[in-house]
Amino acid sequence: MADWRVTILGIVAGICTTGSFVPQVIKAWREHDTGAISLRMYLVTTAGFCLWIGYGLLLGSWPIIIFNVIALVLGGIILWLKLREGKAHSSADSARARIGSGSAEQRRARAAEMRATDDRSLPIN
Repeated sequence: MADWRVTILGIVAGICTTGSFVPQVIKAWREHDTGAISLRMYLVTTAGFCLWIGYGLLLGSWPIIIFNVIALVLGGIILWLKLREGKAHSSADSARARIGSGSAEQRRARAAEMRATDDRSLPIN
């Protein structure tokens, strides 16, 4: 097979595989919901992209390098959103634990006090 055909094949494959991450990134970004996304899967996938980049560098194959760099960025965004959401959930869980039990009125008062404290600690833009 001629060299240009191999390069075209690599480009088309790269567009298909890398492009498949774009809808997931857009959905996760817009909805701020990565609950259905597997953290382990994205950790392994991100490591795989790094290995593919190394492989592409060793071969000198720019389609492998470029498309895996783009996929690494897109997968990294999803991974970052997933990790950020995990921190938000643990903060919400600890806040619920701090509010604790008691009457509904007492819980509302503690929650309002916590919100006021959290608002004061936020930097002003």
